[in-house]
Amino acid sequence: MNLVLCGSTDSASLVSFVRGQVATLDKQVPVYEVTRLENLVTHSLARQRFEMFLLGLFASLALALAAAGIYGLLAFAVNRRTHEIGVRIALGAHPQNVLALIISQGMKLVVLGLAAGLVGSLMLTRLMSSLLFRVNPFDPLSLGAVTLLLAAIAALACFLPARRAMRVDPIVALRTE
Repeated sequence: MNLVLCGSTDSASLVSFVRGQVATLDKQVPVYEVTRLENLVTHSLARQRFEMFLLGLFASLALALAAAGIYGLLAFAVNRRTHEIGVRIALGAHPQNVLALIISQGMKLVVLGLAAGLVGSLMLTRLMSSLLFRVNPFDPLSLGAVTLLLAAIAALACFLPARRAMRVDPIVALRTE
């Protein structure tokens, strides 16, 4: 049997009052495991909070790895195409055009990946519905927010090597070949 009390005094005086009242009714009934409701709720949710912390940690790690992979791929492509970029700039290409070229090439891959991820998430809705609490698996707000977050992080990962490509000195780039 559980007893939940709400009072305006401190819990220690409330516990001694309840023990006295229970003892006047029946001295054989023990009063034990007295705790605050706040502590009981915190203890009952500890496992779920830990699992959500781990899920968030691993999701953040996956996002960081994906961003690092996109950055690394584009940085490698910019490094390999330094001569070409130098020629483009020497022939009069504006640095903003070079920036747009590199970002568009990176974002094409990102858009393909996002499309594949959305299709995969929609195909696995039955599995995901058991993992989601009060969220519809087809919720456009959630899908849109996650897609925009991933696209923004990928765009930043594309921007950094593109900015470096934009600053290529054509004379130095042409001498290296």
